[in-house]
Amino acid sequence: MRIKVSPSIFSADFGRLNDDIATVDKYADYIHVDVMDGHFVPNITIGACVIWGIKTRLPLDVHLMIDSPEKYLEDFKDAGANILTVHFEACKNLKEVLGRIKELGMKAGVSIKPKTKVEELKPYLNLIDWALVMSVEPGFGGQQFMENSLDKIKWLRKNAPKIDIAVDGGINEKTAKLCKEAGANILIAGSYIFKSQNRKKAVESLKA
Repeated sequence: MRIKVSPSIFSADFGRLNDDIATVDKYADYIHVDVMDGHFVPNITIGACVIWGIKTRLPLDVHLMIDSPEKYLEDFKDAGANILTVHFEACKNLKEVLGRIKELGMKAGVSIKPKTKVEELKPYLNLIDWALVMSVEPGFGGQQFMENSLDKIKWLRKNAPKIDIAVDGGINEKTAKLCKEAGANILIAGSYIFKSQNRKKAVESLKA
């Protein structure tokens, strides 16, 4: 599978968000949007109202780190989400949520926290387009990559060879290589890209 990069706007300057997105728009494959509610994870970021204002030619990869995501699926679809990822740990009926995401015309993704066993996803592999492995504890950027996430990526690639496997947290040129070797084909990076003086080079280094 071709390696794709999704810069996370969590590390962008929200005072000039579309300007920051424009600096990676020509080189990346998606724009990653982290939505946090202060309950499911210990931080608060943005909601659908901000996504409405994002201007990019790229598909929006929206990661819901929120409780009861089923309440908001339509809101994020209307705001422009192309891929909607919910957390295994946040859904009372994950199968139903995934079905509804697809009914709304979006690709359906599932993410797991570092302490969740990847085998928990086995019953849902035929229902998802995108599996997102968190390689840090979700909630804050700039954390160190957890290498035990590599075994989760390997398991997913073995058991679901055709789906997109994304990894998010502590991604840089070195850890990206490890993730790609394990079977990931989507690399989500925030600080590494948006804190770089040469964002084009940063994106390209992840794909190399």
